[in-house]
Amino acid sequence: MEKRESLGSRLGFILLSAGCAIGIGNVWRFPYITGQYGGGFFVLMYVVFLLLLGIPILTMEYAVGRASRQSILPALRRLEPAGSRWHLWGYAAMAGNYVLLFFYSVIAGWILYYAYRMASGSFVGAGTEEIEACFHGMMARPQILIGCMLLVVGITALVCSIGLKSSVEGITKRMMLALIAIMLLLGIRSLLLPGAGEGIRFYLRPSLAGIRKAGWGKVVYAALNQSFFTLSIGMGGMEIYGSYIDKKKSLAGEALIVTGLDTLVAIVSGLIIFPACFAYGIAPDSGPSLIFLTLPRVFGGMAGGRLWGTLFFVFLFFAALSTMIGVFENDQAFLIDLRGMKRRTAGVVNGVVIALLSIPCALGFNVWSAVQPLRPGGNIMDLEDFFVSNLCLPLGSFLFCLFCSSRFGWGFENYLREVNEGKGIKVPRVLGVYFRYVLPLLVGFLAFYGIFSYFWG
Repeated sequence: MEKRESLGSRLGFILLSAGCAIGIGNVWRFPYITGQYGGGFFVLMYVVFLLLLGIPILTMEYAVGRASRQSILPALRRLEPAGSRWHLWGYAAMAGNYVLLFFYSVIAGWILYYAYRMASGSFVGAGTEEIEACFHGMMARPQILIGCMLLVVGITALVCSIGLKSSVEGITKRMMLALIAIMLLLGIRSLLLPGAGEGIRFYLRPSLAGIRKAGWGKVVYAALNQSFFTLSIGMGGMEIYGSYIDKKKSLAGEALIVTGLDTLVAIVSGLIIFPACFAYGIAPDSGPSLIFLTLPRVFGGMAGGRLWGTLFFVFLFFAALSTMIGVFENDQAFLIDLRGMKRRTAGVVNGVVIALLSIPCALGFNVWSAVQPLRPGGNIMDLEDFFVSNLCLPLGSFLFCLFCSSRFGWGFENYLREVNEGKGIKVPRVLGVYFRYVLPLLVGFLAFYGIFSYFWG
């Protein structure tokens, strides 16, 4: 079996973890649900729930990884009590990591195509009909969707095949620093637009009218839900990076830094999008179409919009690619830990498997559009997203809670010892009641309510 690799620096660990967490949900989903659920109050609730829910579970994934030095399935086998079957969840977690890439690679391909179209000047002066024709034309042509997906998978597989320190860590560090630099540049540009102040007020000032329109319960649940999913916890995506680090630093501090970076990207994305929307008279609650149908029109009519639009979609692509690399690295660890494969062999195998099994998702928007597995009007991506977002992530987080807090699992004492080893912020023992009882109840509610509301809500 290939010798276990490790990361070269603390910064590498932080940026790799943040890269796995930071994805299109930060740039795509966070701004539009903020627009739908009343602005500043939603942002405030989101941050509160991150502290109460997201960070504790993130420390659990890190602790399991660092204590075991293995990916999720062998980690659970190593740490579970004798005779128990906690490791069975590891198989579902592995499946979730693969399925996530089957549709995420297709979405990343859309973004790459839009970056190309923006850079080529296709959207300069374009009207609504032209932009809609571009989007629908892309979705109707499988050769574009599959070609862009293959390019994204190829880049990801190449990066993850070369080495952990030399490629995965090195490239992700540079890409994340570039992402932050582009993001800040775009934020400054957006804040200088005429009428930007109105967008900032909408974004950061709580709106009682917006809250009443959406409903208090829906606003609170949406904030709880976003704080839960933004860190990609529950499938071992963060656990693997815990397995690559030493014990010099306690894990709560590292989780706070990673969560802070993830939140920074989400909030600054809003500072990019909302001022631009108000400056050009665009509805800020226009939903997912905001990215692919609305913003190209904004950039197309802006002075220097070709440059700013290209930078925006490059920024968005870096966010997507960082998640692709982060999750693909988890798939690499599965084959290395369980099958003893060399890194390059695992990269080729995973690249081929993910490329082939991403094709049905791409075809689901055109050739196979009649395949609607969950409900009428849906597609193959909906099924894959449901499996990951409504099953694997929430149920996995629920099981992580139980595993790290229950005496029938690894247990709170073992978790506390591992999470607090090293210098830095400690998890106080007094939080034991919260970790054992309150946290599992919150996560369990999210997990089961999410499944219920998908079909009957």
